[in-house]
Amino acid sequence: MNFTHLTALELGRAIAAGDVTIPQATKAALEEIAQRDKSLNSCITVLEEQAMERAEVLQKGLKPGLSPLYGVPLLLKDNLCTQGVKTTCGSKLLAGYMPPYDATVVEKVQNAGGVCLGKGNLDEFAMGSTTETSYFGPTRNPWDENRVPGGSSGGCAAGVAAGFAWYALGSDTGGSIRQPAGYCGLTGLKPTYGTVSRYGLVAYASSLDQVGSLCRDAADCAAVLDLIQGKDRRDSTTVDGNYGGLLASLNGDIRGLRVGLPVECFGEGLDPCVAQRVREVAQVLQHRGAVLTEVSIPELKQVIGAYYVLASAEASSNLARYDGVKYGFRAEKYKNLTQMYENTRSQGFGKEAKLRMLLGTFVLSAGYYEAYYKKALAVKEQVKVGLERAFAACDVLLTPVTPNTAPKLGESLRDPMKMYLSDLYTVPANLAGLPALSMPCGVDGQGLPVGAQLMGPRFGEQVLLSVAHAYQQETDHHKSVPRGGEGR
Repeated sequence: MNFTHLTALELGRAIAAGDVTIPQATKAALEEIAQRDKSLNSCITVLEEQAMERAEVLQKGLKPGLSPLYGVPLLLKDNLCTQGVKTTCGSKLLAGYMPPYDATVVEKVQNAGGVCLGKGNLDEFAMGSTTETSYFGPTRNPWDENRVPGGSSGGCAAGVAAGFAWYALGSDTGGSIRQPAGYCGLTGLKPTYGTVSRYGLVAYASSLDQVGSLCRDAADCAAVLDLIQGKDRRDSTTVDGNYGGLLASLNGDIRGLRVGLPVECFGEGLDPCVAQRVREVAQVLQHRGAVLTEVSIPELKQVIGAYYVLASAEASSNLARYDGVKYGFRAEKYKNLTQMYENTRSQGFGKEAKLRMLLGTFVLSAGYYEAYYKKALAVKEQVKVGLERAFAACDVLLTPVTPNTAPKLGESLRDPMKMYLSDLYTVPANLAGLPALSMPCGVDGQGLPVGAQLMGPRFGEQVLLSVAHAYQQETDHHKSVPRGGEGR
């Protein structure tokens, strides 16, 4: 049986029907990883023995009425804590760290019968847009191995696109799920801030981070969010979204739905081919009964500067805990405590992490707090107001995911500003705490995937998923796989 073209839900149904066993699916995925991940480098840790043992146990427990994702193999981004399994965050500082507990989302997936195949590569501490800043080396895009898969959840995106797993859990601080999903031809969902627990997610920027999913289609994203969302007493920022079954509500009916196209997202700097593909999405939605409307959100022009000030400030605080005292890497040579701190952090952190921590410390310093950090907070509030105004005129916003398709390896590191600007369309959802979804909408002239983004109001996941599902009923872009990924 060829498993590659199945979605996570389709594989779940095949397992429930007895057409394929959980060990068969798990073994096929592990074999694919063994054959192809030496070149892609999508996984930091592969749990071969553990996954097969769990698959055998789950197969014995198979019975009617279980989760639709029961027995379906997945990947976890390597900043989600896993008890007794290395959680490195792509950093030398945590290269051998074994957490004593599971993240809440990991618990929920395990309780629903998930089979974790391994931990996906990422930019160090999720700081990057290309998965090139990892201590364990860059991940390559399965559509073109000379190009990046996006970041920071690039390992998970490349793994799912290549057929190593049927879905993955990642984190999104400024687009780190949606951007790699766009570059790798996947559907990626960042839920409303607080909808999914961050307990056990190693923090980058706590007010912006959110756990979400990388899947083949919108129905899979709905099933995963049904599984992982909900109030968690261990995370005080969580809320009970109480969506009432997102998967069950998908029907593809979007007649009368107002789709807004922000004029600021279709201007200078946007690749003409990307713009054309996204406008074709609008035409398909209009054909399905949606009403198109042009909106203006001038506040979006300020988002990149505000985001990098705020994210770096929070990172400088969150990463202060890595000092060589409590856990992780410690420098071998030092004469006193202060020198141990200095040597550990100098040797342990990579260039991009150091850059962002220095920026964050600078903008929080007494002389510059008012000039930078406080102004960035004001811009964050203005962005929220601008988006609220837009959602008074429409039900969902449609934008590109990125200005261009996946760049070549090394390009973004030579031009950091270009890398930061790749987050232009994804950052607003994080600043405002809103849900947003990336979905494939075709390819460019080089055969690289193009992503379209849908953004909704707070707790608007049902609308986003319905729109994406309707689009995917009309098109088959989400069914495309990279060359070399056709066959398990």
